[in-house]
Amino acid sequence: MAKRRWTILLVPNGSAPSKALEVSRGLLRFAGTVGAVLFVSALLVGYATVSRRLDLSRTAALEAENQRLAREIGDLSGRVEHLSDTIAQISRRDARIRVLANLEPIDPQVQAAGIGGPLVAGVETADAGTPGLRRAADVRVDLNALIRRANLLASSFDAAADSLASHKERLAATPSIMPTQGWLTSAFSSMRSHPVLHVARPHEGIDVSAPMGTPIEAPAAGVVRSAGWEAGYGHTVEIDHGYGIMTRFAHASRLLVRQGQRVSRGEKIALVGNSGLATGPHLHYEVHVNGRAVNPLRYVMPDMVVFD
Repeated sequence: MAKRRWTILLVPNGSAPSKALEVSRGLLRFAGTVGAVLFVSALLVGYATVSRRLDLSRTAALEAENQRLAREIGDLSGRVEHLSDTIAQISRRDARIRVLANLEPIDPQVQAAGIGGPLVAGVETADAGTPGLRRAADVRVDLNALIRRANLLASSFDAAADSLASHKERLAATPSIMPTQGWLTSAFSSMRSHPVLHVARPHEGIDVSAPMGTPIEAPAAGVVRSAGWEAGYGHTVEIDHGYGIMTRFAHASRLLVRQGQRVSRGEKIALVGNSGLATGPHLHYEVHVNGRAVNPLRYVMPDMVVFD
């Protein structure tokens, strides 16, 4: 069977003769195949070139984004560290407030749970990641720990606020400041040798030496039960603070209050002197609870008195 052939007639413009080209069907198929292959190859090359350019552009953009995120993570890490220091300061103040609110300290195990705790999901595999991922995971762990600790402190402050509100009047009546500034020369004792009488007898208060005329202040709110001369004590003031608490201030040079007068914490009630059985100007300060003398230093902030 004869092969089929195709005739292509070329007709030029003008008077030039026409030309006829005969091609086989196989040749046309080969030419079409080659053309298709070239066309597809050109498309693939173009796609690869464009794709590479896009990948390079995306890589550059991702690198810039990673650098920006690294800077932000570093800044966030610094802020978290600062926040941790602030919460630590608040925690120390919370401990003091709980004492004033007559609350027990937070159990160490509870406090440890507020600081530590289980890792967040995915953090345990962070070591296998990039430094940026590990740093971000560290910040997440620190931030979660700080959130737990802040929640613990918030609960503690709420409990202290409730306790303080319920004991507000009692706190106002509880001695909490040193009545005068000076040097502790004689401590509370069940028995000591009297400096003037030279006999052994209980010392139911503390002696604070101070210059003559130094102000003596009420350590808490109350009502003056007596203000006058007492044998041995000299010029003396006694304040009834309620709740079974009474304070006495002896050896004053001058009294500034009278019996029945209501005073507030920090109000001047007398001046330091050496009246009564005293070897020099000083304040003899006593605290009685339910009729029993107790050590006044239990009701004095440590930085308010200098030990001789």
